Amino acid sequence: MNWTLVGASTIAAQYMIDAIRAVGGGEIRRVVSGAPDHAEAYARTHGIPLSGTDLGEALADPEVGAVYISSTNEKHLTQAMAAIRAGKHVLCEKPLAMTPDDARQMVQAAEAAGVVFATNHHLRCSGSHQTIREMIDTGRIGRVLSLRIHHAVALPDNLQTWRINAADSGGGVIPDITVHDADVVRFLTGEDPVRVTAIMAASGMGQGVEDSAMSVWALPSGAMVMSHESFTHPFAGTGIEVHGTEGSIFARDVMTQRPIGTIELVTGAGREAVPFPDHNLYEYGVRRFVEATEGRGTPAATGWDGVQSLTIAHAVREAAQTGQTITIVYGDAA
Repeated sequence: MNWTLVGASTIAAQYMIDAIRAVGGGEIRRVVSGAPDHAEAYARTHGIPLSGTDLGEALADPEVGAVYISSTNEKHLTQAMAAIRAGKHVLCEKPLAMTPDDARQMVQAAEAAGVVFATNHHLRCSGSHQTIREMIDTGRIGRVLSLRIHHAVALPDNLQTWRINAADSGGGVIPDITVHDADVVRFLTGEDPVRVTAIMAASGMGQGVEDSAMSVWALPSGAMVMSHESFTHPFAGTGIEVHGTEGSIFARDVMTQRPIGTIELVTGAGREAVPFPDHNLYEYGVRRFVEATEGRGTPAATGWDGVQSLTIAHAVREAAQTGQTITIVYGDAA
């Protein structure tokens, strides 16, 4: 299955182009970008045969079966809907859209058209997160009481553009990182949060959007989640803690695009280092997506997973803006 890249992005350059090629079975035939010079230079740098600014022309290519969308967030809806109308399978970056309603429209359209639509939530594809979920599912810490997610990092200089300056493009730490942490909580627990309280702050890194957020979520089971995201913490490290009635899981430096970090299980028997697979996160996600287009299973993160994580992130921002506890309303879902 051949691909078109919609968006000549940093994430595609650093991770997704190599992942698509590693999985094999097709080539990247074209890249589409709003700037023709950028598209041409990007294609030349990455050995992509065709480039341009015309999405319609790219989608009319009968030799392309899938598109990967990594443009700025406000473009996802129109680009994904065009790809779906053209009968292409879609792998879309998070957040899927600017609003949960727009994201829901995309996923429903894909279902009606009979094409696969997936969200590129890479963290659930990591061996560390999959191992933590298995530990929870097999009862190694008993009943889950609480989770803590620490995802406060330093935004690299090359990404300090629209993410910190353009609210209209979907900038801010909440749509960029909180949405990931929402997916992590859903993946690990199998639960959708029902209430959220939050605060957010802007340190002056950019203009018009938040660069730090902290929130507390309630899960249907009664478990609690404490989540912290930031663009401004260069030395904080990242991690997940999951605390249960029979033990605790401490995962350090695992909120990352690379298979690194450590997991430790603490129970009455003592402390135990837990190994986990170190496969490439993005190759895993692409492989699951390709298999789904062939009728073998589902994507690692479906379109509905993307809708739910975006809904949670929107509730976090609403709670921070209003100072109120927000009850999360998910709307229609699969």
